[in-house]
Amino acid sequence: MLQDTICRLDGIPDLGELVCVCNKEHRFLVAEQVHELGKMPARIILEPAGRNTAPALTLAALHLMGKDPEAVMVVMPADHVIPDKTAFQEAALQGDALARQGYLVAFGLVPDHAETGYGYIRKGQVLADGSACAVAEFVEKPNETTARRYFESGEYVWNSGIFIMRADRWLDEISLHRPDIATACRSAYSGCRNDSDFLRVDDKAFLASPADSIDYAVMENTDRSAVVPLDTVWSDLGAWSSLWDISPKDDTGNVIQGDVVVHDSRNVLLISKSRCVAAVGVEDLIVVETSDAVLVASREKAQDVKEIVNWLKRNKREEYKVHRKVYRPWGSYESVDADQRFQVKRLSVKPGASLSLQMHHHRSEHWIVVKGAAKVTQEDKIFLLSENQSTYIPMGTKHRLANPGKITLEIIEVQSGTYLGEDDIERFEDVYDRCL
Repeated sequence: MLQDTICRLDGIPDLGELVCVCNKEHRFLVAEQVHELGKMPARIILEPAGRNTAPALTLAALHLMGKDPEAVMVVMPADHVIPDKTAFQEAALQGDALARQGYLVAFGLVPDHAETGYGYIRKGQVLADGSACAVAEFVEKPNETTARRYFESGEYVWNSGIFIMRADRWLDEISLHRPDIATACRSAYSGCRNDSDFLRVDDKAFLASPADSIDYAVMENTDRSAVVPLDTVWSDLGAWSSLWDISPKDDTGNVIQGDVVVHDSRNVLLISKSRCVAAVGVEDLIVVETSDAVLVASREKAQDVKEIVNWLKRNKREEYKVHRKVYRPWGSYESVDADQRFQVKRLSVKPGASLSLQMHHHRSEHWIVVKGAAKVTQEDKIFLLSENQSTYIPMGTKHRLANPGKITLEIIEVQSGTYLGEDDIERFEDVYDRCL
């Protein structure tokens, strides 16, 4: 979905710079997704913690204003499915024209049923182009009776969460309506530093910003908002049930992905990522199996998965924030097994990539090459390993792993020691300019 979002405007002439805003923990995953598309390196702005969409957009606007004082921003969340790229681009061009007139423009999805899961926008006076309207009112997710009234009136569209506006207009409006957010973000941006593809803002200043959405902070308060109708298939994949809604189904309404066996079951979403999943005699369920965890939920209660995430946070569980597969600028690693004094990982190092020159104070490591060729630095020695060869890195030894070949290097790493945390790394050199 992130890659689809990045490509959603491809083909429109004179597109400007792609800017992504994400949590710093996701930086390498986002960078990998962008580079897989063959795009020019994007500026990826890193938040130390989420503060909702208004502060994120403010950081992006500050960055773009430094490039072009008249920059127009198309603001697109990465969790949307919009198959009709042509319809979206036509709406974007219409919104661009309004944004250049000073409007803050929202995309309004023309509803095809009474939906209680989305916010709505009530259309006001028709603007000069004949289809766009001034915004009369933003309204919250309605109950079923109200949603039916909205749908039947024809006066309302779904609030998609996609916006178009000039960067300077956003900064004017956020400064007017939420000066606390504007001040914190300006301070955070003024203290930013470049780190490869990434732009790191000042953590302390950004964390001082209140959390608020684009809608609440500005769109519901400005007197210069407009809405462009978008009459196309669209889904905001905010819950697993939404994925079931838009996916192709078999004759009994089941959506199946991966190694799944189903018997006498109906209207279920079954996803397997790492092992066989079997379902017998069930209906209206969501079952998602990954190497991290397994989710089983009623389709009607899919939105309540957030309660599980909140429980995991309260109980300081790692599952809500740490995946078994972790992306790094040189490739990725995946945990295979672990106990109190050992851990086994599978490392994948991209061709030409290199880990930092580093040392561990509490663990030693065994490396076994299972695919490709490895260039190993160990103190003042440099040597090559091929498939089925191995080496031992004693605790306290400076070392580095690199891939000099043209195929991905696969390593099985066995760590042993009294402490195996990722923060037991002292870096001496790093081609990716990570903190030493």
